[in-house]
Amino acid sequence: MSTAQQTSHKAAVRRFIDAANTGDEALISRTIDELVEPDALIRTPLPIEATGAELVKEVFARLLRAYPDLHITIEDLVEEEDKVVSRNTVTGTHQGEYMGLPPTGKSVTYNEIIIARFADGRIAETWGVVDVLSQMRQLGAIPGGDLAGAA
Repeated sequence: MSTAQQTSHKAAVRRFIDAANTGDEALISRTIDELVEPDALIRTPLPIEATGAELVKEVFARLLRAYPDLHITIEDLVEEEDKVVSRNTVTGTHQGEYMGLPPTGKSVTYNEIIIARFADGRIAETWGVVDVLSQMRQLGAIPGGDLAGAA
């Protein structure tokens, strides 16, 4: 794989996160359409019936309803062959229903690691590990106190 192709994969991940950080659902949806294969395999267990690119759109729609000020900061971006790994810090203020929880007004900070496999310049498969336990603790849904940044 050429260095230029690798750079474009990293640029695609940055572009995706930049779109997510706008909070503009239409822009996020268009960016997903451009960067994610319609039948992409999303390997993160999620309670959503959609698949592929439509699943990614639904995830971001739900996140933005819960956290309208959602912001993703890339901490590390690593590429190896056809995969890009992004270690991110996510912040937001809980202002809408999230996983059955009514809005709390609390701010959350949690970590995630997303692996994206590219094929023909688009995301064809993803794996994600999201620190939902930390989110739930920070929102008061699970005992354990505020563990922001502990993961």
